[in-house]
Amino acid sequence: MERRTLGATGLDVGAVGLGCMPMSWAYSASQQRGDRSLRAVHAALDAGVTLLDTADMYGPFTNELLLGRVLKERRAEAFVSTKCGLLVGDGHIVANGRPSYVRRACDASLRRLQTDVIDLYQLHRADPEVPVEETWGAMAELVTAGKVRALGLCAVGVRGSRRSSYDLYDGTIRQLERVQQVFPVSAVQAELSVWSPEALARLLPWCAARGVGFLAAMPLGNGFLTGTLTPGGGFEPEDMRARHPRFTAEMMAANQPLVAGLRRVAARHGGPAGGVTPGQVALAWVLSRGRHVVPVPGTKHARWAAENARSAELSLTAQDLAEIASLPPARGSWD
Repeated sequence: MERRTLGATGLDVGAVGLGCMPMSWAYSASQQRGDRSLRAVHAALDAGVTLLDTADMYGPFTNELLLGRVLKERRAEAFVSTKCGLLVGDGHIVANGRPSYVRRACDASLRRLQTDVIDLYQLHRADPEVPVEETWGAMAELVTAGKVRALGLCAVGVRGSRRSSYDLYDGTIRQLERVQQVFPVSAVQAELSVWSPEALARLLPWCAARGVGFLAAMPLGNGFLTGTLTPGGGFEPEDMRARHPRFTAEMMAANQPLVAGLRRVAARHGGPAGGVTPGQVALAWVLSRGRHVVPVPGTKHARWAAENARSAELSLTAQDLAEIASLPPARGSWD
């Protein structure tokens, strides 16, 4: 697989990563089986994927434990990215950015992951009760201690009727500028896909101008852009899409032109007969956004992990990119 570099420190990863969250968190609970998820991780590594993205809150904790079973055998093949800063309680999630907690959280993640170093340690959310510089300083100490190789920040977009794509990530950029004064940011993780392109306005250029890598979260639009979801099919109660305004039957039907456009592009590259799917086109579009961009599609199935990895082999033409750019924007409101 093609390799890409994250950050000025030269972190080398496969062009496509693996998001491990669906294996333990936020998606169909009935499908979250450990044996199936282990096969998905192994399939991704076999296909040249190196970046495995997890977090201590996924499960909580069970996602890191699962990855630890793979890393015990294949640590040399993997680039391990995990996160701290969020605590899962009974029906609620709270931020914790206290330095003492960050240090404890890192040690716990290392034990669960069965490794002696985390390649990329990301701040999941800043704690409003703790200056972000203090949290980041504690994370930087972990680099000095040799427990972590590089630091990243997860971006938060504030959606609203009066906020344009241009200023959606204002708060995140302010945080980035503050923590950069303490210790270099190697990567930023934020949503980026054909149906959620808002990061292109300011956040992605901010990263490119500073040599910061960009991890594209939800590059398949929570599965919608694969074309495998049926409008009105419903979701399990724990599945975050059951409460997502773009996954109502009405909005899924209204946004079908996006999938149809991706299918047309896939057909020009051989379509299913040639192994090209709408999801692969969606990932190739993300890859085309810059050499510092690494999509991190999530899955718990070996088949999809291998298919996603092959998207790195797909080169979109100028005609393809123009057609995707002309597709109608996704409908659905977070207001």
